[in-house]
Amino acid sequence: MRLLVVNVNTSEAMTAEIAQAARAAASPGTEIVPLTPDFGPASVEGNYESHLAAVAVCQRVARHTDPYDAVILAGFGDHGREALQEVCRVPVVDITEASAMTAMLLGHSYGVVTTLDRTVPLIRDRLLTAGLTARCAGIRAADVPVLELESDPGSSLDQIVEQARLLVEVDRAEVICLGCGGMAGLSERIAAELSVPVVDGVAAAVTHAESLVRLGLTTSRVRTYARPLPKPVTFPSGAPATIGGAGA
Repeated sequence: MRLLVVNVNTSEAMTAEIAQAARAAASPGTEIVPLTPDFGPASVEGNYESHLAAVAVCQRVARHTDPYDAVILAGFGDHGREALQEVCRVPVVDITEASAMTAMLLGHSYGVVTTLDRTVPLIRDRLLTAGLTARCAGIRAADVPVLELESDPGSSLDQIVEQARLLVEVDRAEVICLGCGGMAGLSERIAAELSVPVVDGVAAAVTHAESLVRLGLTTSRVRTYARPLPKPVTFPSGAPATIGGAGA
């Protein structure tokens, strides 16, 4: 089984961290293929950057011509999942939804700790669209820019743990979701601090994707995610307008 794991920003270092977390969660025999967009923001921390990244992610998947069995969108609360579901014939899993769905199997309510406060509405909108807000106790921001997760991980971890603690003690969350692909790999350390389950969205998405592939299931083509109508499409880099690869 081969899974494409697509970073939503252009940081190669973050793509490497995401890939490491994905491989740690993958079953034996599952190959993780990390992808970084060819253009777009260095980090995604708002609507403009998220919409730009969605186009870049679609273009990057389009440029991948080798076979694959599923796609994982490694951006928490970011746009693009619906577009990928229209154009990919294989399952597409968003780490936001995979994280929340996993958390609801582990406790009555869950909370999300993310990077900057401005990203909270994007995450809430993504959870609302997915029908996952009813058991969301809260979303708190650690006031850590995405790229700081690379440059100063020690300081970032302390701030993330503090906001996760508030989610548990004040908001009464019973499970914590890590609300950024760049937080991949932090779940064990945070769980040890707070003694509650902590869900890494990348790891959760890998296991969800593997299950869908093994079940032989993919996205419904009735109405919402029907294939796009045939028409010329030009990407900024001149990439092909159709998704490539035997798995597409």
